[in-house]
Parts: sequence; C-alpha cells; structure tokens
Amino acid sequence: MGELLRSNDVVLLSFAAHVLGEAGIESLLADQHVSIMEGSIGAFPRRLLVSTAELDDARAALCDAGLAAHLIDP
Repeated sequence: MGELLRSNDVVLLSFAAHVLGEAGIESLLADQHVSIMEGSIGAFPRRLLVSTAELDDARAALCDAGLAAHLIDP
C-alpha cells in the first residue's frame, strides 16, 4: 500500500476517496478510528492509501481533480 495524502480534513479525504472510486481505484482510509481513542479532537491525521500497483494512476486522478497540493511527495 502507498500513502497518497494525510489530513485531518474529513471533507478533503472523502472527496479524494470519491475521486478514486470514480476512477475505479480502490482506496483505504487508515487511522479513521483513532479519533475515537483521542476524543475526536482531530489531533491525528488520517491517511488515504491505495495499492502500490495503482499508486501512479491514483496520483494522476487526484491531480486532475485539483488535489495535487495535498498529495504526499512520492
């Protein structure tokens, strides 16, 4: 799995996951349940992951959607 972006912004993460889904790329939102343990203060960012084989395609899809500034450098 490769990490595409890391954020506390649930709207950004939801949009990015939607973009990937529309492109036929399955993604995994990691660390989303840590907020339960932290008391929902948003201190721990969530990570959007995709398979290593689809990393380049996923990166391209998110760049096309205007999310290039949010991507983690390869």
